[in-house]
Amino acid sequence: MVARDRAAFAEFVAARSGALHRAAYLMVGDIGLAQDLVQESLTKTYVAWPRLRNPQAAEAYTRKAITTTAITWFRKRSWNAERVTATLPEQAADGHADGLVARQALLDALAQLPPRQRAVIVLRYYEDLTERQTAELLGCAVGTVKSQASAALTRLRDLMGDDLDIDDLLATEGVPA
Repeated sequence: MVARDRAAFAEFVAARSGALHRAAYLMVGDIGLAQDLVQESLTKTYVAWPRLRNPQAAEAYTRKAITTTAITWFRKRSWNAERVTATLPEQAADGHADGLVARQALLDALAQLPPRQRAVIVLRYYEDLTERQTAELLGCAVGTVKSQASAALTRLRDLMGDDLDIDDLLATEGVPA
């Protein structure tokens, strides 16, 4: 790779790594795994960089790498088992404990979804992609995206009951950058 391409890639990473990390975190639900996922996806993007030609293509390529790699990881490993996590405080310093508890409940429920359903929810509601864009990223039909989203939302409602607020899926507070 020529120096100009390396500089362009470094600029891309600097500009987009925060957003890519947040998406990866929502996919895998663990900060360390999200960092590994972004690193692996950026490695794949670096290899493909000479073919990508523009930042939009690089962004799409990297997001697809994040999504497909996360799904592959979930198929290979059993991540749905319980993991030790830090406990939430009884009350946040600023008095917003209910918001923290609700956000954590949503992240816990999201972690219980199968990998494809989680990917659809993250791409549709967090990344705000259209059904068509989500289908292209996942390499499936638009109808599959619709059915996966419907099943995922049904499962989230079962897990969270009336506490499920779709707007919380769009919020970025509390999601690592």
